[in-house]
Amino acid sequence: MITTAQRNFLVNYAVDQLTESVIKENGSDLTSALNTVYNSKVYRLLQDSEGELYTQSPSYLYELLKQEIQ
Repeated sequence: MITTAQRNFLVNYAVDQLTESVIKENGSDLTSALNTVYNSKVYRLLQDSEGELYTQSPSYLYELLKQEIQ
């Protein structure tokens, strides 16, 4: 069983990686990239402890985010 601290670490790591990918791929600034991530369905799903999306790789999560923002 994963602890709350471990889940929070994984979610924060995913957000960091997603933000970095948005900046690199779209040329966004930090504020815009964070806004994109935090206002996405992917982020809401990352927050769901039962869904365990936070266990997926950052590249997979970014593919989901790209599909969402297209």
